[in-house]
Amino acid sequence: MDFAAEFLAETEAFGALISQGDPAAEVPTCPGWTLQQLLRHVGRGNRWAAQMVLDRASEALDPRAVPDGKPPDGQESAWLLTGAHRLIDAVATDGDVEVWTFVGPRPASWWVRRRLHEVLVHRADAALTLRWPFQARPDLAADAISEWLDIVVLAPDIDLRTALRDGDSIHLHASDDGLGEGGEWTVTREGDTVSWTHDHGKGTVALRGAAVDLLLALTRRRPRQELAVQTFGDEAVWQSWVDHVSF
Repeated sequence: MDFAAEFLAETEAFGALISQGDPAAEVPTCPGWTLQQLLRHVGRGNRWAAQMVLDRASEALDPRAVPDGKPPDGQESAWLLTGAHRLIDAVATDGDVEVWTFVGPRPASWWVRRRLHEVLVHRADAALTLRWPFQARPDLAADAISEWLDIVVLAPDIDLRTALRDGDSIHLHASDDGLGEGGEWTVTREGDTVSWTHDHGKGTVALRGAAVDLLLALTRRRPRQELAVQTFGDEAVWQSWVDHVSF
């Protein structure tokens, strides 16, 4: 997958969607935010990642210190896309340089995939705010699930031991054609360690549905009961995970 091209396309689609709504509309999946604040969050986040790449940052940059962190009135769409290109250009120059990330030092190119899926999920927020259908290609939604799991099992400030009991597991199975092993995920806790694989198996609880619906459920954008998702096994295990895991 060409993460850079996908990132630019998602940013453009997100901006186009935001422009169709009232900037003051409240975003139900991001309590306390309006569409205008959602746009600023995404745009500033892209510039924040770009600046850390440019600075070869070894620690997190304060988002408030990001240059041009707010869009000029009436130029929101251009500001949004310029920030995305800023990250792409920065990575093109220093893509192999290690910089700070949520999960420890990683090559700067890590940020392109991270920002791609950040924008993708926030496009879902915008669509839900406007009450429009949210669609994403199955392979893109599946990669977003994998990337999200990579983060939550490694991020030091997420206590997965509260979310998942020792010995319990969660299996997700995308029903879309053509995903292969990339359309299955098994999250397991053994002792104090929570990990995930693309292995096929029977979890303590299992969810099956389109990759985009699994992504919405996993990121708490919509309850699984409102989606075309089948659930098998101990539903309390899934609910515990959803109640305790966010990023």
